[in-house]
Amino acid sequence: MASNNGRSASESFKAQALVYRHMFSILDSMCLKWIIDSHIPNIIHDHGKPITLLELVLVLQIPSTKVDRIDVFMRYMTYIGYFDIVRIQDGNQEEEKEAFALTAASELLIKGTENPCISPLVEFVIDPVHSDSFNYLSKWFSDENRRLYEITLGKPLWEYLDKNPRLMGLFNDAMASDSQMIKLALKDHHMAFEGLETIVDVGGGTGTTAQIFSEKFPALKYIVFDLPQVVKNLKGCNNLSFAGGDMFESIPKADAILLKLVLHNWSDNNCIKILRNCKDAVKVSSKDKKGKIIILETVINEEQDEPEITRLKFLMNINMQIIHGKERTEEEWKNIFHETGLCDYKIFSFTGYLSLIEVYP
Repeated sequence: MASNNGRSASESFKAQALVYRHMFSILDSMCLKWIIDSHIPNIIHDHGKPITLLELVLVLQIPSTKVDRIDVFMRYMTYIGYFDIVRIQDGNQEEEKEAFALTAASELLIKGTENPCISPLVEFVIDPVHSDSFNYLSKWFSDENRRLYEITLGKPLWEYLDKNPRLMGLFNDAMASDSQMIKLALKDHHMAFEGLETIVDVGGGTGTTAQIFSEKFPALKYIVFDLPQVVKNLKGCNNLSFAGGDMFESIPKADAILLKLVLHNWSDNNCIKILRNCKDAVKVSSKDKKGKIIILETVINEEQDEPEITRLKFLMNINMQIIHGKERTEEEWKNIFHETGLCDYKIFSFTGYLSLIEVYP
């Protein structure tokens, strides 16, 4: 039996399910925020073993009227990958009970340990300043010049952050937490940084990434280069130092220049300007010791990436478009390098969504 527009009822029902799924997907983000706000990953971690529902609600101090609802929420978060349900023995009783265990995803949300934690990044992205602004995409598209945050906040996002210490603190914590994943990636990509004597981290902020690299490579002289107001009160130590300046003017010379999630904030023309300054900053070395620019960015590749990674990269591209940046395909990166006079490059997988691009002058 055909429905409207000549489609079968089955097609329409599947289409309805797709629309409903995305309509309610905001609850995925809000449930993620809930488990972070409630410190549930930390509670299970501190418990030292999988935790039963009753043990969890006891720690959460949840009213008895909400116990069943907690169960529903936890089972949904289990279904989408944040927890596992396992069977454990409760004390001396022979009967086994269900308990919630951490997964790789929820382990990334545990605060206060030496392991990577990306909870601050989640909290920044899901903050109402962002989520409320997304309600105005239609207005943004119909406006010729203004950016989304100029429409919703009255000023560009970065200017708004400068005037709001709470949000700026969230942003700095978010960037620092995301950098913690670098520790894991360096286990497989240390060769890209070995043999270098000096490296300049352009747009390195308060130095979280720098700290990771300087500890991993103690013989490497590491310079964090950012705007003077960003680095003015920061003090270096041992092989780590800070320098203030403008990457659109000039960049300190080094064996390698690092750009971590910098270029996706800028237009192609601005990227070319930055990369030309990077090219000028790379020291001329011997033939067996080649200087380079190291770029950590997303490279969209539908043919090679798994569907979920491709979807993530597309979503990140939408987010960057909103703040007048963009994520790029390899062809787009290639065109930028060509315009900069940088024709020799290699791309390696770095993290789940980031690639490591080595570009040689």
